[in-house]
Amino acid sequence: MSFTRDHKLKTHFDSLRSLSASTSDSPEASRISNGINIRNFCIIAHIDHGKSTLADRFLEITGTVEKRKMHEQYLDTMDLERERGITIKLQPVRMSYKLSAVNYQLNLIDTPGHVDFSYEVSRSLAAVEGAILLVDASKGIQAQTLANFHLAQAQNLKIIPVINKIDLPNARTAQVKEELSYLLGVEPEEILEISAKTGQGVEKVLRRIIEVVPPPISYNLKPAPQLKALIFDSTFDAYKGVVAFVRVFSGSFKKGLPITTYVSRAKAEVLELGYFAPNLVESEELGSGEIGYVATGLKDPGLIRVGDTITETKILKDQSLKQEDSGFKPLPGYKEPRPMVFASFFPEKGEEYDLLKDALSKLKLTDAALSYEPEASAGLGRGFRVGFLGMLHVEIISERLRREFKLNLIISTPSVEHEVILKNGDKITIRSASKLPDPSYIESVAEPIVAVELLLPISYLGSVMELVSTYRNTYQATEYIGKETVLLKYDMPLSEIVTDFYDKLKSVSSGYASMNYEPKGTAKSDLVRVDILVADELVEPFSRIVPKEKAYLEGRATAEKLKKIIPQQLFEVSIQAAIGGKIIARETIHARRKDVTGYLYGGDITRRMKLLEKQKKGKARMKETGRVNLPQEVFLKMLKR
Repeated sequence: MSFTRDHKLKTHFDSLRSLSASTSDSPEASRISNGINIRNFCIIAHIDHGKSTLADRFLEITGTVEKRKMHEQYLDTMDLERERGITIKLQPVRMSYKLSAVNYQLNLIDTPGHVDFSYEVSRSLAAVEGAILLVDASKGIQAQTLANFHLAQAQNLKIIPVINKIDLPNARTAQVKEELSYLLGVEPEEILEISAKTGQGVEKVLRRIIEVVPPPISYNLKPAPQLKALIFDSTFDAYKGVVAFVRVFSGSFKKGLPITTYVSRAKAEVLELGYFAPNLVESEELGSGEIGYVATGLKDPGLIRVGDTITETKILKDQSLKQEDSGFKPLPGYKEPRPMVFASFFPEKGEEYDLLKDALSKLKLTDAALSYEPEASAGLGRGFRVGFLGMLHVEIISERLRREFKLNLIISTPSVEHEVILKNGDKITIRSASKLPDPSYIESVAEPIVAVELLLPISYLGSVMELVSTYRNTYQATEYIGKETVLLKYDMPLSEIVTDFYDKLKSVSSGYASMNYEPKGTAKSDLVRVDILVADELVEPFSRIVPKEKAYLEGRATAEKLKKIIPQQLFEVSIQAAIGGKIIARETIHARRKDVTGYLYGGDITRRMKLLEKQKKGKARMKETGRVNLPQEVFLKMLKR
């Protein structure tokens, strides 16, 4: 069975292995023991298969964290991660472990499991030599397990298969082991069985890492090797500036060393360096094969780019930026992320635009998959068009902006990128529904297509295929993994799956089905723009590009949902869905009632009628001149369909 991918990541390991071949024959070069006791590895798995729990047990067994300070999800440092029980950010940590009287330095990178954060996984894989492929004994192999397995394979990593949660009453250990053996092409005896919660079998995993994961490749070159370190993540510190998370491939860092990044040519001096334990621990030197951090003092977050190579300033001095003209060859970077979903972010208060710009630049440091560009709207002022990898990514970033930077935002309905060919032959790219030209100017509109893989138990095959049939799709193949698991392959428009498809998939499969998707080009479709008017005013963030045959249903559903979540006003508010100048759906929010006659205790009925008539005229005036100010909660609720 073939699990090929349309795009494969370039790897720095290929370059290092070619370096091994070219230098090992040289009399000036010989393999040294430096780094032989270092093991760099990461944990990859589907969401909720126990990555963070296994990392907790590693920290306990190696004594990296004192027992009295230990708590669940220790490496998940964000409140959002703890609340949702998921890993959002990759987190490195250095551990020490003694085996057969030899001390080993184990560098672990804990990775996320959700499909929206697969780029975080690719960044981890680029910095290590081995990966633990963790599978839940009750849920078995899932779509992201497959996706992560292929990423690790493309990086030529040593993969250690581990089955977790064998202590659960509903664990299907034997069946899952058979499926995993079939997938990886290994003997069932090679697959480890553990319970990360109780600690059963976890020490065997540590020993297997030391035995099978190759140590970093280090060479004793004459002259001394050039400093080359790969930036796999970064963060910002008010005092230390940009702090780069690096994997050193050759040479070493020392305090005060002048350094330069290859692509951005940002020059800095090492203010501080060290490793993760998992808090930042300062050290004197960061040598070849090690993973750690380097504080640069740079105040511009844009100067340090994930995937760039750091080296000594003297090496790049007076050399051309072009690789072929330079004596320095950088480490091959891994693939830059391509945003899949776009949403407009506008500050509620216009004067907070600069704060939003600063906040996005700082988030970009810790989330390289985030992209943004300035955007202006007639009704909402200045803001940014922000690119994400998926809907969970949108929710997480908007929530982080609210919590960490105290920003209240107006967020547009997320959309995908469309290619529009005009009748005059021009080709334009549309990332926002409000930018779609008048239909009379359009020749055709193309939308992105993705290859979708659905992994599920055979018992749910019928219900899942019935669900997929309600979306636009092109069936590709059905493949079987073991006796009880089936893999469905479809080509679907990205816009169909980025909103509520995943939730419905989980619902019809009792949570057992899982999904992974990858870009597969574009295809022409019959699409129209549906606008939403609130109190006769166009609200740009709610505009959407939808298939023509679904326009009425989408307009009706949006109007009905807005009726429920927009607060009542003192006057009647109309909500309309329109295509061009044609209204296709309407809902009305009735005015909030105020009893203006409540204080009357008697007298002529005409007194009561006069007050009611006066109120009626006042509401009519408000309806003509009044505006509806939509709170941020309305926009956030509209994100969730």
